Amino acid sequence: MNDDSFGVGPDYQVPDALWAQMVRVLPPPAPKQKDGRPRMDDRQAMTAILYVLRTGCQWKALPRSLGAPSTVHDRFQAWRAAQVFERLWQEGLLQYDALKGLDWEWQAMDGAMTKAPLGGEKGGQEPHRSRQARDQTQCADGGARYSAWGRRRRRQSP
Repeated sequence: MNDDSFGVGPDYQVPDALWAQMVRVLPPPAPKQKDGRPRMDDRQAMTAILYVLRTGCQWKALPRSLGAPSTVHDRFQAWRAAQVFERLWQEGLLQYDALKGLDWEWQAMDGAMTKAPLGGEKGGQEPHRSRQARDQTQCADGGARYSAWGRRRRRQSP
């Protein structure tokens, strides 16, 4: 595979050895119902999905060289429904266990639950501000900005 395959750098491409293992888990494509564009290549679709997951970009911000965002998202949804990603995870765990070994008896779960910032106490007192002041949010530069629910009033210049 060359470095600019699918229009992204080599760091975002699925290596050949990994793809050979991934392709075994993919469901066969559904028969086409009507004529039209040919089906997007599975490897390109997986490259695009992993690009979105690794970069955190929105589907619509996907580089066009990876495919149409709606097509990639549709493939993601289909593979998700077919539990492709769960099976890939399971296969990866089994391979890691064969190579390095996993202690299946010992497991841990981590999590954190914290109070939402500026959440206030449950059943706390109402703020002692006028309605007008309550309908305004403070901008970073110190000026007042009206919230979406507040009344919009024009300020008069002094």
